[in-house]
Amino acid sequence: LSSLKCIVCSQLFISLSAGLSAAKLLKANGLSPVVLEARDRVGGRTFTVRNRETKWVDLGGAYIGPTQNRILRLASEYDVKTYKVNEQESLVHYVNGKSYPFKGSFPPMWNPIVLLDFNNLWRTMDEMGKEIPREAPWRAPHAEEWDKMTMQQLFEKICWTSTVRHFATLFVNVNVTSEPHEVSALWFLWYVKQCGGTMRIFSTSNGGQERKFVGGSSQISECMAKELGDQVKLQSPVYRIDQSGDMVVVETLDKQIYTAKYVIVATPPGLNLKMHFNPELPPLRNQLISRVPMGSVIKCMVYYKENFWRKKGYCGSMVIEEEGAPISLTLDDTKPDGTVPAIMGFILARKCRKLSGLSKEERLKRICEIYSRVLGSEEALHPVHYEEKNWCEEEYSGGCYTAYFPPGILTQYGKVLREPVGRLYFAGTETATEWSGYMEGAVQAGERAAREVMCALGKIHQSQIWQTEPECVEVPALPFVTTFWERNMPSVGGFLKFMGVSAFLSVATAASLMAYKKGLLPRS
Repeated sequence: LSSLKCIVCSQLFISLSAGLSAAKLLKANGLSPVVLEARDRVGGRTFTVRNRETKWVDLGGAYIGPTQNRILRLASEYDVKTYKVNEQESLVHYVNGKSYPFKGSFPPMWNPIVLLDFNNLWRTMDEMGKEIPREAPWRAPHAEEWDKMTMQQLFEKICWTSTVRHFATLFVNVNVTSEPHEVSALWFLWYVKQCGGTMRIFSTSNGGQERKFVGGSSQISECMAKELGDQVKLQSPVYRIDQSGDMVVVETLDKQIYTAKYVIVATPPGLNLKMHFNPELPPLRNQLISRVPMGSVIKCMVYYKENFWRKKGYCGSMVIEEEGAPISLTLDDTKPDGTVPAIMGFILARKCRKLSGLSKEERLKRICEIYSRVLGSEEALHPVHYEEKNWCEEEYSGGCYTAYFPPGILTQYGKVLREPVGRLYFAGTETATEWSGYMEGAVQAGERAAREVMCALGKIHQSQIWQTEPECVEVPALPFVTTFWERNMPSVGGFLKFMGVSAFLSVATAASLMAYKKGLLPRS
């Protein structure tokens, strides 16, 4: 194998194999890559299970939508079709023990003060995000200030009502499977921005959860692996990477030795801790890899005899705000032809860590109970099948969906995230600048790393490393239109300040008029 140009160390992928994406592009340009995959399957944190009860089910990364053009391009190449997640009927917002049907991306707020607070939260997050460069968030004008702050501290600063603070917590839980007090405000605001903003990241229709792949998301990785053939080595976790000689030497746990000119490490930073490097990693890279933990999530799929929620006028999407409820967000997971009725739900962050100690049967019982209360249906208590995946127990994942940055880390270490170390190049969705944390980010990262290697080999110019992707015609991105009032409504603080000034002026005017009438003020 000494003639190999590149080894893609794919000990772990997020959602879709960044390593396979890199290898595919390298092979297409005349190189001979080898993919070393730690698991006995490809796909990483995409994980499609096929069985009689479910036909197929995505227990890992599954959702795609507008502006995710690279993953859609691969799906089109392999003739993998997409279908829309059902949102024809009403969504349900469950709060304070009651269910409220609604339409749209976010549940409506009827209390005027809460409405002002709710609107200001999304507007402020999007406005702050506009300051943050996608490719280098540590260069934002307020980077130091925002990186020292957690999202919880930011919410305490900009949210006036407990109603909005609670929903904001759920928003963080759902999007990055961690808690507001755990993540840097700079990092989270960047994360939302590089996914297209608060509406794009949270929406089903016209958003990140709009579609799924017919037959499951693992097909994309499986098709790439088939194309690469015996260049993909399964059950080959990388143990050692030595670039002290003329060639880079890579050793797997079962003592297989590979040599190459270049290596792409397509793992999230934390998984580098499982590898031994010679020479040692540079100081900032060495410290970075122990400072970016993984999120916590259990993905749960409950199957029923029939689609009883649709009969009640619900689409299957539920936003559940109750601390005792295991699930915070659900989506309909019925097959596109209407068969195999199912509801997908996430157990997120603190709830995932709390409920990991329960048995699978106990988790199912609690999930069905909350579905029964939210949907107002006895039928929810009688599932016919259940599938779940706790990503926290995966040795070659450590969690899902993605690594997150605690306060202070992004500004101190972010600049080395994609920086090559000698002949080592870094991919993985964490290094993406668009849809990081998603399948789309994995493809962008893998292809960018492959082009870095091709640039080092003199095959392309440096200006060709970063490339934009044409929009997918079949899945167009529609703009999110905000109303005049959404753009101009005051914050609660601004409203109270205005009311205070108005009240003061009214009292002052009345007092002046009375004084004038009594002759206490000169007519002039």
